[in-house]
Formats: sequence, C-alpha cells, structure tokens
Amino acid sequence: MCGIIGFVGKEAAAPFLVKGLSNLEYRGYDSAGVATIADGRIWAGKDIGSLAKVQQKHHLDQLPGRIGIGHVRWATHGGVTPANAHPHFDCKREIAVVHNGIIENYQELRNQLESKHRFVSETDTEVIPHLIEDYMEAGASLEEAVLQTIGQLRGSYALLAISAREPGKIVASRKDSPLVVGRERGRNFVASDALAFLEHTNKVAFVEDGETVVLARDIAFLDKEGKPIEKKFTQVDWKWDEATKQGYDFFMMKEIMEEPQAIRCALMQDKRLITEMAMDILRARQVVITACGTSRYAALVGRYLFSKLAGKFCDVIMASEFHYFADSIDKNTLVIAVSQSGETADVIEGVKRARENGATIFSLVNMVGSSLARMSHRVIYLNCGPEIGVAATKSFVSQLAIFYLLAFTMANRLEEGLEKVKAICTSIEGCFSKNGQKLERLAQQTKEKNDFYYIARGINFAISAEGALKLKELSYIHAEGMPAGELKHGTLALIE
Repeated sequence: MCGIIGFVGKEAAAPFLVKGLSNLEYRGYDSAGVATIADGRIWAGKDIGSLAKVQQKHHLDQLPGRIGIGHVRWATHGGVTPANAHPHFDCKREIAVVHNGIIENYQELRNQLESKHRFVSETDTEVIPHLIEDYMEAGASLEEAVLQTIGQLRGSYALLAISAREPGKIVASRKDSPLVVGRERGRNFVASDALAFLEHTNKVAFVEDGETVVLARDIAFLDKEGKPIEKKFTQVDWKWDEATKQGYDFFMMKEIMEEPQAIRCALMQDKRLITEMAMDILRARQVVITACGTSRYAALVGRYLFSKLAGKFCDVIMASEFHYFADSIDKNTLVIAVSQSGETADVIEGVKRARENGATIFSLVNMVGSSLARMSHRVIYLNCGPEIGVAATKSFVSQLAIFYLLAFTMANRLEEGLEKVKAICTSIEGCFSKNGQKLERLAQQTKEKNDFYYIARGINFAISAEGALKLKELSYIHAEGMPAGELKHGTLALIE
C-alpha cells in the first residue's frame, strides 16, 4: 500500500505535492520522494524515513516547477533503501515514475531490459520508466508510451509518469489500484486517494481499470486503446476538517470519539432503498457476504442478525478465499460485499468473479464512487466521512448499524430498528465518559502480557475477534478471539 499524487498548475507544484503526501502518509511511511520538471530537466528528492524527515533533509517543497509527482512508500519489492524509494527514473533521468501496486512480471521484463538499461533499485516499479524510455526513443509521445507500457504489465498498478521531453503533462493509468482526478481553478490533481487534495477541491472523477489520463492545462481521459472518452466530475461531500485531527493526538482516537455521530449518519438512508434491498435478501435463494478484516467481523454480526431477526441464513466468506467458492456462485446468488474504502483488491476480485457468474451484487461502502460501488447493482453508503486510521473504528460501527437496519427491515420492523440503534449512540457516549480512566488503568495492568484471548459466544464472538484484531494491529501483541464453547479445544492448553 503506497500513496501517490500529481499536480499541474500555474503555481509551484512542490508545496502541493508535499502537503498532499502528508495527507496520504497513512498509506506508507518507510520512504518518500518528489519529482518536478523545470528548465528542461527533472528535479527530484527522495530518501528513507518519514515524510517529515525526508522533507527536512532534501527540502522537497522547494523543488522548482509547476508540474510534479510524489510518493510515500510501504515496501513490497526490495528493502527500505534510498535507491528503492520512489520516484524511479529512466537511464537518462528524463522520465520519472511513481507507482502503487505490484507488477507480477517485473522480473521477466527486467531480464529483457537489462542488456541495454541500467537498473539501480530492487523494485518492480523501475521497469516502467525504462519501458517508457524505449517507446519514446522510438518516437512515441508520453501518453502513447504509457499506453504501450501498460500493455506489457501484469499485476496491479496506479502509476504517474512525467518526462522532461514533454514538460507540460502528467500521464496516469490504473489497473486494480485506485486513482482519482481532481480539478479546481487552474489546478489539476491526480492521486491514489481524494484526501490528497480534498482541501483544494472536492470535484473529482474516478479512473476506471484500463483507463489513462493526461493532465496538462486541460484533462483528457483515454480508454485502453487510447481513444478519448468523456468523464463526469462529481462532488465528494467530505469536508476537509473531517480528515484532520482536530486537537486529538491520533486520528484513530478522533475517529473513535466520532462513533456516535458516525452511527447517526449511517442511519440517514433512503428507506425505500433499504426496504427493496431487504426484500431482495429475503427472496434470494443463496446469500453470501464477503469482506476482509474488520469488515468481515461486521459481516459476521450481520449474519447473526439476519438469522435472529428475520430467519434468513447466509454465509460469510473472507474475500481472499472467495474465489475458491466461485463454482457455487450463480444467478441465484446475492453477494453482499463490505469494504470501507471500496478499493480492497481481494473484495473486488471476488465480486468480479461473482458478476461473471451472474450473481447480484450489493455493497456496503464508505467511499462514494469507489470501484466496488461502481461494480454493484445496489449500494448503501456508510456516510461516516474519511477514515484515516488504518485500524478501522467508526466505519466498523457504521457497518454494524447498516446490518441492524437491514435485519430489522427484513423482519418488517424498520422504524423500531431505527429508534433502537439511535438510542445506542447515547449509550456509547456514556461509555466513553465512564470507562476512559478505567481503560487506561487496565492497559497499565496488562501491558507486560504477551498473549490475549478474547472469549465470547453468539453475536459477541465477532466482537471478540474484532477486539483481538485491534490489539494485534495497534500493539503487535499476539491476540485471538475465541468462541467460549471451543475454549477447551486447544485454547485452554495455551493458557499458562
């Protein structure tokens, strides 16, 4: 997972790039870098460490030029070294590329290129500027070279490329990795997440798989053959201050405290849509919920609610395993996909397979216009605003609220469900007030422990598993959520 951003405008690009990267740093923080174009050449700075450390050392925000690209990295190919940091360049340092994703056939491509190109990193990304270099040497424009290059790539990518030979443009393309374009009064942005530029504009267009974008003074969208296509810009209704810490030490703490309001917002749904979806779930011969991580635990709660309140059985399959069950998915199957971002690769891959088999797709997502939302026949949005913390919190309770709403509606008790879930918000606020100091004392009492077992039954089993997941994600301590009835089967043997 990495963050990328590009800027074209009338002002210096570097300050916009550095600020945008600071908004994306939650996506990767082992290295950072920026490249701009000015005076017929590429200027760049990159290094390992946090963005702040790289900025302090290389003064990224002072690079000249009105066009540029930037990157924050979470290492996948190659170690955390300055050479592996993005951007990556061609042999003449006339082309710069940043990339999010994984190029599966990079070693094969590198073997083909090494006879006439010099590689300086261990990354999969570095094959991209060298491929572009070859095509431009043969007479292709930058966008033509990118189109020819992506035809050689297998895997996932969202990439941005600039060239000193064509200094007025950025060419961007994507496959199985998010990319969004923003524009506002002479400033054009492209990034892996709208949060990168949301303080400047909320007018966005989402790039689809196989599409390429040319950003200059104007913005042009191309299909996989390079033919122009029309794109509509829509407004993302998130406010910039929703994505800042607002006085809290950590984004996650801010987002936990936002949970009551997040639930209230999640309940602001079109009752007709909720009713129609609930009836479709009841009528479906087979219902499968697919999700990853926190969203899967919300789905397990949803499965319990569907059964308890409406007598409807469904199955929950983790997204990374979903394709192994593809043979059981057909036109009589309703798939409910759950994802905060709507860009989770395993979820999207499973949904693609399900659609190919004729299944109906419903989704619960937070990001309006995300890949998953666009692939779905019906969508319920969480309405909880941007979630910066990697360990999901307010999106989790928002997902629970939607599952409660659907389950009550399936039981023909929608209004009752609305009132009951609304009442929980006040209880949560009281819980924060009552238990804050208690939790701090409990943390001090248990901080030296190395193993945690969360034990529960029924609907609370999913909550115990989610609690264990949070402890693992935040503290790197071993933790497991266990059904109480299974305690004697293995778990008890581990307790010292």
